[in-house]
Amino acid sequence: MQKRVRMQNGEMLQGGKRLFNRVLDLVYPRRCAVCDEITDYPGRGVCSSCENKIIYIKAPFCMKCGRQLNRQEGELCEACMRKKHLFVQGTALYDYGSMSDSIFRFKYEGRQEYALFYGKQLYEKRGKWLAYIKPDALIPVPVHPSRKRSRGYNQSELIARALSELSGIPVNTKLVVRTKKTLPQKNLSERERQNNLKRAFKIRQNDVKLNTIVIIDDIFTTGSTINEMAGVLKKAGIREIYFMTLAVGRGM
Repeated sequence: MQKRVRMQNGEMLQGGKRLFNRVLDLVYPRRCAVCDEITDYPGRGVCSSCENKIIYIKAPFCMKCGRQLNRQEGELCEACMRKKHLFVQGTALYDYGSMSDSIFRFKYEGRQEYALFYGKQLYEKRGKWLAYIKPDALIPVPVHPSRKRSRGYNQSELIARALSELSGIPVNTKLVVRTKKTLPQKNLSERERQNNLKRAFKIRQNDVKLNTIVIIDDIFTTGSTINEMAGVLKKAGIREIYFMTLAVGRGM
C-alpha cells in the first residue's frame, strides 16, 4: 500500500513538473541553441530548421578522446598516438565548428537555458555509453571562484546537472576545487596550456569513496584540462576516470 502511494505521489510530482515546464515555455519561450532565435515549437531547444545544421561526432572516432576520425585512420587520432593521457576514455557530442557560436553564448553571454538542451542531447546520444561504464558521479570541471562570481555560473556544472536530471547519476561539486586563476586556454599552445594548468586543481573533500567518475566539460581541445584534473583525482584514489564534453575540435 505504501509503495503504491509513493508511486502515485511520484507520478503526481512528475505530472506537476511537466505542467510547470509547459507554462514556463509559454511565458518564457526557449531560444534555439543554434541560432538563438525563439524556437518554432514550445519546449524545443532547437528550431526545426536548425536541427540539420548540427554536426555530431559519429563513428569512426578516436577510441581514447572521441575526436572524429577519417575512414582511413586507425583507432586513435594522431594526438592520442603521440601523447599519453591519464583518463581511460572520453566522448564528445558535437563537432566544434558547428556549435562554436552556441557554446560561446552559453559560456560567456548568459544563455544558461541551453544547458537543458545540451543535457538532453548528451543523454539521448551518449546515454548508452554512460550506462556501460556505470560512473559513481559526474564531476564538472570547476572554475575559479572569482570567475564564477563574474560570470554568475559554472557552465560545466550546468551541463552536469542537466545530464544528472535525466540519467540519475549524481553530480559531485565538492571533491575538486580550482585554486589557481588560469589564463583562457583558447589562445595558448599545448605546452602553455599544460604550464597554465599546473597545480590549478586541488582535492577539497574526499569523504565519499568513488571508483569510477566522468569529468564534464564544454570543449575538448588538447586534453590539458582533463589530464590535470585526472592526475589530481588519481592521487585521491579514483581508479577509472572518463570524460564527456559537448564538443571536440578536429586535428588538434
